[in-house]
Amino acid sequence: MNAWPGLLTRYWDRLPVTDATPIVTLLEGNTPLLPAPHLSSLVDRPVLLKFDGVNPTGSFKDRGMTLAVSKAVEEGARAVACASTGNTSASAAAYAAKAGLECLVILPAGNVALGKLSQAIRHGARVVAVDGSFDDALELVRKVTAEYDIVLVNSVNPYRIIGQQTAAWEVSEALGGPPAVHALPVGNAGNITAHWKGYRAAGETPRMWGFQAAGAAPIVRGEPVARPETIATAIRIGSPASWAGAVAARDESGGIIEAVSDEQILEAYRLIAAREGVFAEPASAASVAGVLAFRQRLPEGPIVCTLTGHGLKDPGTALLGVPEPDPIPATMDALVAHLGW
Repeated sequence: MNAWPGLLTRYWDRLPVTDATPIVTLLEGNTPLLPAPHLSSLVDRPVLLKFDGVNPTGSFKDRGMTLAVSKAVEEGARAVACASTGNTSASAAAYAAKAGLECLVILPAGNVALGKLSQAIRHGARVVAVDGSFDDALELVRKVTAEYDIVLVNSVNPYRIIGQQTAAWEVSEALGGPPAVHALPVGNAGNITAHWKGYRAAGETPRMWGFQAAGAAPIVRGEPVARPETIATAIRIGSPASWAGAVAARDESGGIIEAVSDEQILEAYRLIAAREGVFAEPASAASVAGVLAFRQRLPEGPIVCTLTGHGLKDPGTALLGVPEPDPIPATMDALVAHLGW
């Protein structure tokens, strides 16, 4: 039997669940906090990677989805719906399948990594692609859930944010206290909002550092981005639903929200795979790219970088520019000659 009970059971006393709440869980949470010695040497601080890509559907979204779907079942919902750049759709579809609910997913056409889309499809979601951005998809989901008996499970659902607090609690438990800085990618901005909420609930105040992709950086620019563009599809969002929460997290913690380029994101993405042995999706690496870019502003103390999704979510980016290997004869001589030994 798995000794880990899942987040709603583990943090029962801190979350809005009761004996009347059906617990819909895939045993999410309890993700590793990995020392990153190479990164630590680069920034002259102890750096740890909170790898939420090993949650059941491969991203941090499961933390909030277990609570959102459990409460939807408790309230008698027949279906859930979300707009998504990929990870939310995979998580919503999986937890809906576990709960026996229908799931509607509305996606921006052509802007979702196939690894994520395949998950939503295999979990049985009804997937609809719209000619528009994530923000257009979210607006449509808001309308359909307002008119029909369907529960919206994007991060505007308060239970999503409440559930995602658990990552902050796990970090503090592992460290014996908060880090000096907790760095996160910022797309729809629910995760940085939730982490700050979690730390505050525990009476802790690390500095919250958030990083947007330069081509999708509305908070940094101070205005929505009509056509966000970045290779980091999970944070390709032009008008974050949790904008105010992210700004509050930054300002109340004495933190920052800055932009990093696609080149910086890809450099960090490759570095953590090659030097730390951790394969995360490109958007995840925005947290690492930001810490590297703004290392001169780091305070003393441990630095935590959240990696939000697994690298297998976006295999296409991993293979960019990598030719398929030409076969060689299956002989030792051919192998040695091929390797130049």
